[in-house]
Amino acid sequence: MSKIKTPDFQIPADTLSAQATQLADPNFINPSIATDTPVNQIANQGLARDKNIAIKATPVESQKNQTAVFGKSELLNANQILSQILGLKTGQRVADLGAGGGLFTLQAARLVGNQGEVYAVDIMKTILSDIESKSRMANLYNIKTVWSNIEILGATKIPEATLDFVFLVNILFQSKSVDSMLSEAARLMKNGAKMLVIDWSDSNTKVGPHNDRRLDPNSIISQAQAMNLILEQQFIAGQYHFGLIFIKT
Repeated sequence: MSKIKTPDFQIPADTLSAQATQLADPNFINPSIATDTPVNQIANQGLARDKNIAIKATPVESQKNQTAVFGKSELLNANQILSQILGLKTGQRVADLGAGGGLFTLQAARLVGNQGEVYAVDIMKTILSDIESKSRMANLYNIKTVWSNIEILGATKIPEATLDFVFLVNILFQSKSVDSMLSEAARLMKNGAKMLVIDWSDSNTKVGPHNDRRLDPNSIISQAQAMNLILEQQFIAGQYHFGLIFIKT
C-alpha cells in the first residue's frame, strides 16, 4: 500500500499548525481518500466496519440526502458518543476545536437545541464555510464558526470559562503542541465542564496515521492532570480510536 502523495501547494509559514495539516498529510494512510479531505471527513468515507467495536457506527445510507447523513461516521458514531457517553443536554454551550468536516459539530447542535450554542473552531476558512453550508442545509442555526489556531493560548475568540463541553476529536495526533491545545481548551471551560478527547489508538492497522504519529492516552492524561483536568472516563470510541473524558476542577 502506497502513501498518499502530497498535493503541490505551499502553506504560509504562519499557518503551519496542526489544523492546517488537515488539507494534506503524507503520513496519513488511506490511498482511497482524496488528500484535500479534512481528517474528520476521512472518518466518514466508505471503510469497512467491524461488528465487534465498542461504539457501533451507523452506515451512511444515501449520499443524496445530505441532511440525513450529516454527523454520521463509518469510524466514529458521533450521536452515540455525545448523547450516551458524554451526555449532552438541551441548552448547553459547546466548542468543537479543530472541527474538520463538522461531524461532531452538527450532531452536538442537534443535541443542545436552539437554546444551546455550538462553536466550530478551525484554522481553515474553507472548512468553516463548509460547516456553515451544512448547518443551513440541516436547518441548524445554533452553530457559530470561529477562525483560530488552537495551538496558541488565548487565540480563540470565545469568552473564557463559559463552555459546558469542549471536543478535541482526531486533532491532537497532528500536533507537536498537545499541551498548548489542552491548555486552550481548558481556558474556555467552566469549572465542572467536560473535555472530550478522541484520537487514534496504537494498533497495527492500515487505517489512520503512522504509528509514530499516534498518541499514548496515558501521556494525554498526565498533561491534562497538570491543568486541573481530572479523568472521568476512558472508553473505546471505535475500532481505531480511544476516548477520554476530563472534568475541569
